[in-house]
Amino acid sequence: MSHPQAAALERGIAALGLTLPEAAPAQLLAYLDLIARWNQVYNLTAVRDPQQMLTQHLLDCLAVVQPLRQQAAALDHADDLRLLDVGSGAGLPGVVLAIANPGWAITCVDTVAKKATFIRQVGAELGLRQLQAVHQRVEDMSTAPFSMITSRAFASLVDFVHLTRERLAPGGCWAAMKAHLTDEERQAVPADVEMFHVERLAVPGLDAERCIVWMRATV
Repeated sequence: MSHPQAAALERGIAALGLTLPEAAPAQLLAYLDLIARWNQVYNLTAVRDPQQMLTQHLLDCLAVVQPLRQQAAALDHADDLRLLDVGSGAGLPGVVLAIANPGWAITCVDTVAKKATFIRQVGAELGLRQLQAVHQRVEDMSTAPFSMITSRAFASLVDFVHLTRERLAPGGCWAAMKAHLTDEERQAVPADVEMFHVERLAVPGLDAERCIVWMRATV
């Protein structure tokens, strides 16, 4: 029996113009089911309605796949990007990026143990061998640096940069997913960090502002 959200996901992927691995749609729907199942016991996300989960979780994160792929190519890591997703929560966008880009090595970090445990379970059940989950404060991590660091509604830009600066590889970049960017937040970015692009996103079925704030260190 087909998944009740399969057709809507297919339409969303088509609207985004995305090319995904053959297994990706089924993995994305299985991931959605896992979130719903764990939400019955643990408060992973506030969104509970299946259609809203599809739009506000899966499609919202799928909207960043192509921009991140383009930037990964610009960094000469189109197929082997090391990416850190900070404050990943239920794995958004880290799990979605791992499904869409099987060659990328993706680490999700969150301070809530049950959320890191959930992401590990998702990786095991969906066979995402390149996906890791860490229960830790990002500023306490001890690991090789990452070429790209993402966050989704994690913190202000200045806090995001401050907390993750030691994790960013030379020449790497930050990609902050935001609903909107205020002038106050923009002006608070440190002087030695360049906000080189604010990329507007259109999420199928979502009538709301979305953007990626791209930043890199200048020294």
